[in-house]
Amino acid sequence: MPRIPLIDKESLTPEQKPYYDAIVSNPNRNARLPAPYRIALHSPEFAGLLAELGGLMRYRTCLPKRISEMAIMITGRYWTCQTEWVGHTPIALREGLSEKVAEAIRIGQRPIFDKPDEEAVYDYCTELHETKVVSDATHKRLVDHFGIQGMIDLTGLIGYYTTVAMLLNSQQYPLAPGVTPPLQPLAKK
Repeated sequence: MPRIPLIDKESLTPEQKPYYDAIVSNPNRNARLPAPYRIALHSPEFAGLLAELGGLMRYRTCLPKRISEMAIMITGRYWTCQTEWVGHTPIALREGLSEKVAEAIRIGQRPIFDKPDEEAVYDYCTELHETKVVSDATHKRLVDHFGIQGMIDLTGLIGYYTTVAMLLNSQQYPLAPGVTPPLQPLAKK
């Protein structure tokens, strides 16, 4: 059970309604209110800004979709955010991420990569999550693959999905009925 009431269309206050309308009117959201906004709308202006940033980070970066979705999976894994993992892993697989890479990330192991761009992204994301900095060599490999804009977009994507994971986890957002949580807590390093 979530810790706070989840916002839906029937429970909107007049202050929440314009933000709700803006969020669900985004064509990428198929007229639905995604999980983090059901929480964030308790602070309407925050929800509106989060949704604007989410639209940019999810749909309008310069990164290939396979790479963006893998970065979201890495972030979801780092935060043991079941909802992020369940929502984004099928998209990553559809976009060309291999099942062996996805499974290694899920169980907290370093994947064996066939694609150097995925390895560069994995190293960048995991270094940033785990050490809070990125080595010169890792930074250079990422920029060599995706340019400076790609590095900035990836960093913003990680930050956005960290915020989403924190919202979902802190409020114990539930998975859909019948969905088994796929992630176990990671061992402390």
